[in-house]
Amino acid sequence: MQQIINFIIRNKNFLLFLLLFSISILFTIQSHSYHKSKFINSANFLTGGIYNTANHFSEYLNLKSQNRLLSEENKRLKSLLYNTKNTIETKNIDSLNKPYYFSNAQIIKNNYSATDNMLLINKGTNDSIKQDFGVITTQGIVGIIDKTSGNYATVISILNTTISISAQLKKTNHYGDLKWDAKNPAIVQLTDIPKIAKILVGDTIVTSGRSSIFPKDINIGTVENYKLDDAENYYEINVKLFNDMTNLEHVYIIENINKPEITNLLNE
Repeated sequence: MQQIINFIIRNKNFLLFLLLFSISILFTIQSHSYHKSKFINSANFLTGGIYNTANHFSEYLNLKSQNRLLSEENKRLKSLLYNTKNTIETKNIDSLNKPYYFSNAQIIKNNYSATDNMLLINKGTNDSIKQDFGVITTQGIVGIIDKTSGNYATVISILNTTISISAQLKKTNHYGDLKWDAKNPAIVQLTDIPKIAKILVGDTIVTSGRSSIFPKDINIGTVENYKLDDAENYYEINVKLFNDMTNLEHVYIIENINKPEITNLLNE
């Protein structure tokens, strides 16, 4: 305490100057609207910058939980979107009343440089994941569940020469088989599209809904280029994928609740 008193006594002139200077600035700000507005704006700028920095830091620490919440919300919205779509479009004979259930997962291993590529996700039979469930992202299709364990499942990637998916031109509904020629991880091939179909570069390719795995109208990619086959009856189309298959993290798993019933009926 004595040291504080001694400091004030030694610097009394300077401290008095600071006090009077502060009072004068305060009176100036109070009596002039221009100075007052400038002071308020400056104070807001400083405090706003501090709060903004603190908020960014808080958001960074909260990214994991926010990603989880967004993933759950996307799962709910996708379930609502595709179930509603397939319920309403009953006038289309290809649009069965298929209730779909969506769950989310994370990819922990991804192959894309081989000819028969597989992925590994962190969900399995303990999460009710089974063989032949569809796997997609917000951008488009990824593949189909192959084998499962308690906590994990393998996914046959669309970049796998053994897989074939029913796909169609979005604007015309002409459909064919989507396969991969093992050349480019960004390009897959759509075949068996009849030459009467009107095709343009940039047209969107989607799932056809003609299987019990994927709902109709899930995005796949766009027409990169096309040509007629040797017999000149069908188009061979190169499709540029919406998904970057070399950079995947979060996926959604699609379960068709009616798939067992459909499969049993077809087997009979």
